[in-house]
Amino acid sequence: MSPSQETTSKPAPGDAGSDGRAWAGRRNARPAATGWHLWGRRVARWGLVTAGRPLRPARMLPSFLIVGAERCGTTSMFHVVRQHPLVFSGTLPRKEVHYFDHKYGHGLAWYQCHFPLTVRTRLATRGAGRPVAFEATANYMFHPLAPERIQRDLPGVRLLVMVRDPVERAYSAHAHQVGFGFETESFERALELEDARLEGEEERLAADPAYHSFSHDHYTYRVRGHYADQLEKLERIFGRDRIHVVDSGEFFDSPGPVYDQVLDFLGLPHLGSPTFTPQNARPRSPMPDTVRAALDEHFRPHDERLTAWLGHEPSWRR
Repeated sequence: MSPSQETTSKPAPGDAGSDGRAWAGRRNARPAATGWHLWGRRVARWGLVTAGRPLRPARMLPSFLIVGAERCGTTSMFHVVRQHPLVFSGTLPRKEVHYFDHKYGHGLAWYQCHFPLTVRTRLATRGAGRPVAFEATANYMFHPLAPERIQRDLPGVRLLVMVRDPVERAYSAHAHQVGFGFETESFERALELEDARLEGEEERLAADPAYHSFSHDHYTYRVRGHYADQLEKLERIFGRDRIHVVDSGEFFDSPGPVYDQVLDFLGLPHLGSPTFTPQNARPRSPMPDTVRAALDEHFRPHDERLTAWLGHEPSWRR
């Protein structure tokens, strides 16, 4: 099943990379808090991380990151890659740490406490090869400060980027926000409001590291699909050889060969047979034809730039 193969029914909550957590630091307006259970989860998570601080120097740091794009199959890729016997994700049962975008003020020690002890992973993989750690936060490639922070704190890290038909990505993102109660407007109206909602937000984020923009996180339906802008920035910071782009259409159609290419990029041996199970699909009704046509035209020049960057057309333009 591809990311766009979703049944026609009302959006419903599901496993997602972003929840209703209270945002640290300054922020723009957002809906009310979503429940005591989320507060309890935050407290429990904080306790686990704090308890791990004394062993922080003995813990791993990521050698690669899945940095986006949001709603492009990053959750499915996360669950496939973490099945590799040499690959270890964070010690907490979630894929997104959000350190380099929302929680950078906590410091690198806080971040490192999310990952397993080096000695434990070496014992677990003895004879198989060198263990590596990773995490997947789909907002990293889009947040204006995250790439420079990643390069500063994780020199040599490799980046996996997933891209998807930006028309479908935008519609999926809207269903995702509606399902979590962050969006109350129709898709057409949300697209009309997008520019006004985002006006000045990226500049505020870049100017004030403590600022947190709810609109930039949740109402970026079109702009997150401008993949070439984000890839060109990543290339300037990391270099082309440390970025691997996965077309999610190809991944869901032929997961085996795409997974093998990911392992080659990461320098990992081809061990084991992972289970390929699509994750995080969200039910939604069909997109109106007029909206689809307008979005397709909007994204055409951006897809042409993406084609030039990749050296070939993405799957949705072939």
